[in-house]
Amino acid sequence: MKQMTPDVSAARRPRTSAGLALAVVSAISFSLSGPLAGALFDTGWSPGAVVLVRITIGALVLLPFGLAALRGDWDAVRRNVRLVTLYGLLGVAATQFCYFAAVQHMQVGPALLVEYSAPVAVVVWLWLRHGQQPAPATFGGIALALAGLVLVLDLTGARVSLVGTAWALGAMVGASAYFLINARADTGLPPLSLAAGGLTVGAVALGALAAVGLLPVTASTAPATLGTAAVPWWQVLAVLGLVTAGVAYVTGIAAGRRLGARVAAFMGLLEVLSAVLLAWALLGELPSPVQLVGGALVLAGVVVVQQGEAATARRAEALATSA
Repeated sequence: MKQMTPDVSAARRPRTSAGLALAVVSAISFSLSGPLAGALFDTGWSPGAVVLVRITIGALVLLPFGLAALRGDWDAVRRNVRLVTLYGLLGVAATQFCYFAAVQHMQVGPALLVEYSAPVAVVVWLWLRHGQQPAPATFGGIALALAGLVLVLDLTGARVSLVGTAWALGAMVGASAYFLINARADTGLPPLSLAAGGLTVGAVALGALAAVGLLPVTASTAPATLGTAAVPWWQVLAVLGLVTAGVAYVTGIAAGRRLGARVAAFMGLLEVLSAVLLAWALLGELPSPVQLVGGALVLAGVVVVQQGEAATARRAEALATSA
């Protein structure tokens, strides 16, 4: 008689729902950095100074929690020294530095489009390197999401620079590494510990770049304007460090472990939509009708990818159960 097995797909639903919620929190947290950083730029802060302070604050805040989360399991740290270093150098420092280097040579829209093609790179890497063939629906989701991204970023009259594109591709590689490492559930490192270690490595790397003059750093103590309110500079930096670094990275790692790299990477595209809406709310930058249409396409693409991957997982579970 065939042995009865538990409904694996039913057991996965709460985990998937939690992963989607965490991914949304991460995307919104990351997207808040744009409007807040923009307000500081207007007062005289350089992009390099903002990102360096943001990552450093996040590292300092998370480090004690990351150490406590280890519960004395230093073997997990020793086993993953290279992974944490790679996460900090690629997923944190390289992504930030390469993006800011790219926008020195090209407009923000094209640079973001190249960087946010990371989900496609994740799909291709998992397919070629690990044989994880994407679901047919994933290809349709990719097309919808990328078409929407073009509209959201409003590339009208955009200029292309080969040097800028090369730097933006570096940012894309860093973002892809971020999603791939986030999804590693076999490390034994709690999300808090991985985030704390990665941010610490990233802060040291960015600090080194600033020390040798490759990352220009200028700051100001003038208040920042958000909406109609004047906010002290240190309060803006505190939110940047606590929310757009600390919360964003921890929830991103937790989401990746629940959803896998493919779905988590496409959920990350919600950061672009959230950034547009937050810029509207905080800076009064009203999105255009074309951007709203693009946002709908991105959302549709994300939903199609998530549903396609969920269907593939259910089929794999059904085959495993019947075997």
